[in-house]
Amino acid sequence: MTFPHLSQSLIPPDPMTKLRLKRGSPKEEFPSLDGNYTYMAQVLDLHMYTRQFNRATDSGVIFDDIIRPGLEEPGTRTGLRTAGCLAGDAQSYILFCDFFDRIIEAYHNYRVSSDATQHSDFNYDNLKGGDGCDPVYAVSCEVCVTRCVEDFCFPTHCSRGERRQLLTLAKTALDQLGEEFPGKFYSIDDLNQEMKDKEIVMEGPPASLMKIGVARDWPDARALWVSEDGTLAVWVNMEDHLRLVSSRNDSNIQEAFAVICNSLLKLEALYKKLRHPFIWKPHLGWVVSSPAEVGTGLKASITVQLVHVVRHKRRDSILDRLRLRMEINHLSGMHKVSNQQTIGLTEVELTQLVVDGVKLLIRIEKRLENNGGIDDLVPAQK
Repeated sequence: MTFPHLSQSLIPPDPMTKLRLKRGSPKEEFPSLDGNYTYMAQVLDLHMYTRQFNRATDSGVIFDDIIRPGLEEPGTRTGLRTAGCLAGDAQSYILFCDFFDRIIEAYHNYRVSSDATQHSDFNYDNLKGGDGCDPVYAVSCEVCVTRCVEDFCFPTHCSRGERRQLLTLAKTALDQLGEEFPGKFYSIDDLNQEMKDKEIVMEGPPASLMKIGVARDWPDARALWVSEDGTLAVWVNMEDHLRLVSSRNDSNIQEAFAVICNSLLKLEALYKKLRHPFIWKPHLGWVVSSPAEVGTGLKASITVQLVHVVRHKRRDSILDRLRLRMEINHLSGMHKVSNQQTIGLTEVELTQLVVDGVKLLIRIEKRLENNGGIDDLVPAQK
């Protein structure tokens, strides 16, 4: 199967010739993918690897940098499959487009085209029924969105100086946001001290972020801004330049989504005013480090108690048809349901998928509790 690529004229002059990397041939350097359950391993073969081998972005990102996350964290046969790759900068999506386009297609079931345009919709009033999930089953919710900033490398590749500049930008923008939406800015050291004062041990970054280089120089230039009313948190220089999170101890995702929309639009305007807009490409939408989040950068989730659905033989098929994914926690019995896709639909449409899907899963759960059949509830193939 052939995949459309962006015009070769978009690919910048290759700086690889200026590097003196001591490497063998592509065949000699091709990684072992045995037991690797990422989408990267599904897409990558020697032919693909050879095509990317002698390319580097202007900031020095090479293909081995792109695929290293999937080699360090290969996943498991039964776990949720990850993308297994991260872009080192925005240019990575252009230079390595034949690889990233296939990853995006495999992960999102969405075919990238240079003729397509990703659309946004931040009108939270267009979301319907987000406050109507049965609270007996739906216990909490969260909406988060990621953004990366023009002219800076992404976390796996950025320098300490870049990271510190990003922190300064974020502090300036969030201080201005605070004039309308009061909040407090914490460095990670500040957070550690505050947690110690409360006799709470704050853990460091996950080992997975250390392995793939995202957590280099921890905790240098990492920070958290929290709104005064507790409805919004903004993480700086974690998995991406910015991650906005609105979480609630109930299932009213309508309110969480509204907080994200309002604050994100204000932050976008502030960053433009600072002459460092968020990265946008018409055919990809909002560009961030992970191809699993390009398009909208949005993940909406509702945590549910679904004893019977989780154990049902048709669970995976139902989730696939709903275009949802479920993080299963048998220990707590609480399972997080979220959108798998982040590109090709608007922010409202993606959140609506989660709302409608969770409501249907709860209907199926109730039917199973009464030993009823569910054939009439199972959605048609997507």
